[in-house]
Amino acid sequence: MKIALINENSQAAKNAIIYDALTTVAEPLGHQVFNYGMYTPEDEASLTYVMNGLLAGLLLNSGAADFVVTGCGTGMGSMLACNAMPGVFCGLVIDPTDAFLFGQINDGNAISMPYAKGFGWAAELNLQDVYRKLFDGERGLGYPKERAEIMRRNRGILKDLKAASCRDMLSVLNSVDPMLLKATVAGQRFSELFYANAQDQDIVAYLKTVTG
Repeated sequence: MKIALINENSQAAKNAIIYDALTTVAEPLGHQVFNYGMYTPEDEASLTYVMNGLLAGLLLNSGAADFVVTGCGTGMGSMLACNAMPGVFCGLVIDPTDAFLFGQINDGNAISMPYAKGFGWAAELNLQDVYRKLFDGERGLGYPKERAEIMRRNRGILKDLKAASCRDMLSVLNSVDPMLLKATVAGQRFSELFYANAQDQDIVAYLKTVTG
């Protein structure tokens, strides 16, 4: 699985801590981790939590990523921005129990975490435990087990409902402020990571047109 990490500007100083925790858990399990930044608070390209959502939508809908790990000070803003995008199902995850239940019940494709609120002593250990509950083993099995089938059906209903209420990602990209889109993909490693992994050539072509 291709896992994308996205950090916004207020928590950019913690990117290395988050990235280290994520790769420590995910890579031995056979997953690839792609760090889209921000890498430091001094990065020339700055991401807001709104941009986190737009970038998550772009990565997931293009096939450049299978799962997005993002967050902000409380995790709330990035979660809301992600869930505004077509095809993105993002949960607010604070601890390993949240991660387990989100993976087994909701089986979404993105999480948002608080990187300021409650991010204290041994925070990196909590991050590792969260990622283990998310990425080790099969997701979507249900919890409790006897409710697995109804949970599976509800996930399908929610997916259909979101498809009915949202436009496709290419339509979203055509509608957003071009300056917002350009700023969202201005990260120093975006082109290197995105174009090597994206599968949707219509999205790729549009993005190249917008960014030049």
